[in-house]
Order: sequence, then C-alpha cells, then structure tokens
Amino acid sequence: MAQATTTPRPKVRPGETMRLTEAMLYRLPPAGWVSILHRVSGLLMFAMLPLLIWMFDKSVTSEITYDAYLSAFSKGLWIVPGWIIKLICLALIWAYLHHFIAGLRHLWMDITHSVSKAQGRISAFITLGASVLLTLVLMGKLFGWY
Repeated sequence: MAQATTTPRPKVRPGETMRLTEAMLYRLPPAGWVSILHRVSGLLMFAMLPLLIWMFDKSVTSEITYDAYLSAFSKGLWIVPGWIIKLICLALIWAYLHHFIAGLRHLWMDITHSVSKAQGRISAFITLGASVLLTLVLMGKLFGWY
C-alpha cells in the first residue's frame, strides 16, 4: 500500500529565527489569508486616501471639474494613462469590498462567540469569494462592459 508523504513542518526553538525557506513551507489557513488581506486592504485604502479625496472633490465641485474627473479615466492624468487610473480604482474597489466583508466576518465572529475551525474556514472562503466576485462585477462597470 502506498504511503502518503508529507513535508515536515519547520521547528523553531525559542531564541531562533525561521529562515525564509522554512517559512515558505508553512501553509497559511484561509482564515489567515483573510486576516492578512484585511490589513493590506486597510493600508491600501489609507495610502490612497489623497486620491479618493481628490476624486470626490472633482466629482462634486462643478460640471467642469466633473468633466475633468471623467476624462482622467479615458485620457489619463499627466503622464499616467487612463487604463492605469482604472486599475488603481479597481484596486481601491477590491480593498474597500474585502475590508468591508472581512470586517463583517470579524464582527460576526465576535458577536456569536461560537466559531469553530470549520466555520472559520467556510466564512474565510465566503469572504474571499464574495470580495473577488463583487470586484469582478464592478470591474465590468468600470471598464464599460455593460
């Protein structure tokens, strides 16, 4: 009968540090990915706050500035082409959606206090899937597919 082979997990003793090659052997569970991406999306939204404020200002000040705001998506800004502006906005859309959905997941776990490993795994997959699916839907609208 064939034996399943598994790679041994790296063992780190107190006072030692894990090497990069050892760290790459560790498989992070889905809940860990959601947690890390929640932090990354929050950082991305914070870093892009000046762009968001500029976009909001251009969209509500007057009709002339609104036209300038719309032309940024087609013609671009300064030396940045319009498709890069759209990709930056798409990254912000993903960051907001993922951060919002993961935040709801964390609130739900805090309120119910009855989260098992299986529930955490399922809710992590739902969070990842919903944020990607909603981002794809809004990507179609951003790029004018419908």
